Amino acid sequence: MSDDMRPDVRPAMRPDTRLDVRLRDVQETDLAVFFEQEHDTEAVRRSRFIPRPRDAFMTHWATQILADDTVFVQTVTVDDAPAGHIVAWWDQHDEQRHRFVGYWLGRPYWGRGVGTKALALFLRCERNRPLLADPFIENTASIRLLERHGFRPVGTVRHGADEHTLLVLTAPL
Repeated sequence: MSDDMRPDVRPAMRPDTRLDVRLRDVQETDLAVFFEQEHDTEAVRRSRFIPRPRDAFMTHWATQILADDTVFVQTVTVDDAPAGHIVAWWDQHDEQRHRFVGYWLGRPYWGRGVGTKALALFLRCERNRPLLADPFIENTASIRLLERHGFRPVGTVRHGADEHTLLVLTAPL
């Protein structure tokens, strides 16, 4: 494994209980924050997600996320400022439709308990089970976050050249 692909080995941090983490509906002004987060080089390295040009990003959000009433998306806020988003959507996989969850938090919020609290809040509202997630196999922080909420690894999937861990949540909260 090359030096730039080392898994996240930071010591476990205690959640910052002073942070006010909430979910709310996405506002148009949030999209600029999400766009910048999608282009963060360290986040791209950890997620293996290819960032889109601005026009493609805005079109995707307008037509594939916000206009689709089967998609459930929320902005994660910390002390009333947008910190990222969590989204659940239906995807065709192996001739079956599956419900997936994904999230993206800005780097200033990593390791502070924001993802843990935000995902807990989201899973109280997103009741579809089974619920799948497929983080990049070397994104150990994301895998740990999902496992903390009851997701269990069931295999791997490939997205292009990259291997991703497939996790599933079957039990309601």
